[in-house]
Amino acid sequence: MRDLGVYLVTDPVLCDRHGLGVLGVVRAAVHAGVRIVQVRDKQASARDLLALTGAVADAVGDRAEVVVDDRLDVALAARHAGHRVAGVHLGQSDVPVSAARALLGPDAHVGLTANTPAHLAALERLPRGTVDLLGVGVVHPTSTKPDHPPALGYEGIARLAAATDLPCVAIGGVDLDDVAPLHAVGTAGIAVVSGICAAPDPGSAAAAYVAAWAGSAPGRVGTATARDGRVASLQTGSTGAAR
Repeated sequence: MRDLGVYLVTDPVLCDRHGLGVLGVVRAAVHAGVRIVQVRDKQASARDLLALTGAVADAVGDRAEVVVDDRLDVALAARHAGHRVAGVHLGQSDVPVSAARALLGPDAHVGLTANTPAHLAALERLPRGTVDLLGVGVVHPTSTKPDHPPALGYEGIARLAAATDLPCVAIGGVDLDDVAPLHAVGTAGIAVVSGICAAPDPGSAAAAYVAAWAGSAPGRVGTATARDGRVASLQTGSTGAAR
């Protein structure tokens, strides 16, 4: 079973709440065991987001997989500049995932937000290997994404996770009490924003999420980073077999 563990999504405002900034929060979270970091800043210019993405990638090295939220252009530019950026996570209104896969290549990370059966049906029409994982949510209403769709709750997340063979990462208002229930309904990981970014001690907060995830599935091996920087659990599950 693919196991992606705790997936950090950055928020520049929340990361600055205690003076650490995005880099400080990311370093602490990765040290605590987070192995996927999505760099998200909806307000940044392409140039500023590229600088931030490069700094994050350089800071974590091969200890975590770094992906860019929404901006395929920034992900491509960062990779062209030599930064260790795995790929991109796209929303339904962003460039098509098929274009992202064609431009980034077969070994890159391409994630997609999906929150309805129609989104999953559209994936069935794409070649296998186009998408690596799905971000599914929101679980609960959350202020970090004011325009989010209706909350799915555990049952909605479970229905979507059961309807696809792609690993699903639950996102949206996820706190520690949600970790075990989300693990139990078949998610491959949990995406956390404010629970880590806004914490006074993001390292301790990240460690608590990592421990809760590991403890909610006895016998499961934690996510490890592959030699080429991609998440090993994705490779074990045969990324090429995923739609």
